[in-house]
Amino acid sequence: MKIQILSLNYAPEEIGIAVYSTGLAEAFTARGHEMTVVCAHPYYPQWRIWDGWPKLGYRTERHPDAPRVVHCPLYVPHKPSAKSRLLHYASFAATALPRLLSDAVKGRPDIVFVVAPSLVSAMSGWLVARLTGAKLWLHIQDFEVEAAFATGAIAPESRLGKAALAFERWMLRRFDRISSISSPMLDKLREKGIPDARIYEFRNWANLQRIKVLDGPSPMRAELGIDTPYVAYYSGNVAAKQGLEIIPEAARLLAGRSDLTFVICGEGPYLDTLKAKAEGLTNIRFYPLQPFEKLSDALGMADVHLLPQIAGVAELVLPSKLTNMLASGRPVVATAYPGTALAQEVEGSGLVTEPGNAEAFAAAIVTLLDDPDRRADLGRHARQAALQNWDMTAILDRLETEMGELAERRNSVEKHP
Repeated sequence: MKIQILSLNYAPEEIGIAVYSTGLAEAFTARGHEMTVVCAHPYYPQWRIWDGWPKLGYRTERHPDAPRVVHCPLYVPHKPSAKSRLLHYASFAATALPRLLSDAVKGRPDIVFVVAPSLVSAMSGWLVARLTGAKLWLHIQDFEVEAAFATGAIAPESRLGKAALAFERWMLRRFDRISSISSPMLDKLREKGIPDARIYEFRNWANLQRIKVLDGPSPMRAELGIDTPYVAYYSGNVAAKQGLEIIPEAARLLAGRSDLTFVICGEGPYLDTLKAKAEGLTNIRFYPLQPFEKLSDALGMADVHLLPQIAGVAELVLPSKLTNMLASGRPVVATAYPGTALAQEVEGSGLVTEPGNAEAFAAAIVTLLDDPDRRADLGRHARQAALQNWDMTAILDRLETEMGELAERRNSVEKHP
């Protein structure tokens, strides 16, 4: 197959959506498919263009046995808001379109695979598919419009909110196939009027080969100077939709426990605010994101993983970091309402508390720390769930079959117009 991927985030970014867009392109290239990628210059999660990358120019990467990757310039707001995000997404759509179109006209892809966020850039993918006859696939990592409503970035009844919903409705109906990462998120597509025949579950995966379950203390504890018996750990993007303020609130409630350190390894637009909320606390520490090669040791440092989400977001997104958390064989304390995608995935592998309830969140942490047998049982279940549900090879095998069938329909139309 010839597949063209349009993804805002891609390697060398090492967290979030970039991990899965990169993994898909590289794995399918290794399977013999012709993959091209159009993406942005790396900027996430720092929300600034990385050092060494051009601010205005393009950069194309060609390596043997690897996808051809075109990095496009874009506007990156230092502190993203609703309007600046729209400009951010629109700038990528504008700069990506000429390269996307040029590659598609030359290569004639069977499938144009668009990753959301952002749905704005999906316009470019749609136009290219229309001009070349390629099948059009949308993969939704986040329902970005409703997430913006849930975080208060956009008011649903505002002119911008109504326009965003109308654009989403129009755009979703343009795709031959739409995938997302969990059953509740697929249900959300059905609520939006997408028929089952066009819906596909394409789950994120855990890095099961790289992440090992550590039997003893992680060497990273000593490396970071952490000497308490227990660590409650969060790693990843530090942004408003995570509801991360509950972590310093819980740390304040548990300040009397000298055996526990809260560790946050992350970067993002909310980091300074979060540090301010932790002011005066000695049981919480902040570190940069740890190198990818130390992923297993970083995750294994946790006795308990922390995964907060604000109310209203847990049914719209399934944090990509969850898969690796569970693969580490450590239980998770998450905030979500029953029935959401996050609550369903954590069931049996940790505890779920009400979003925004710091007392319940802290109590759940204490429950696991003070019950080593239960903590171990939940950790074993977490690892098993990762093995059963998030194995990369099995997930990509199914996707390859589905894409092959879609591509064959496109080729049949060209042979028998």
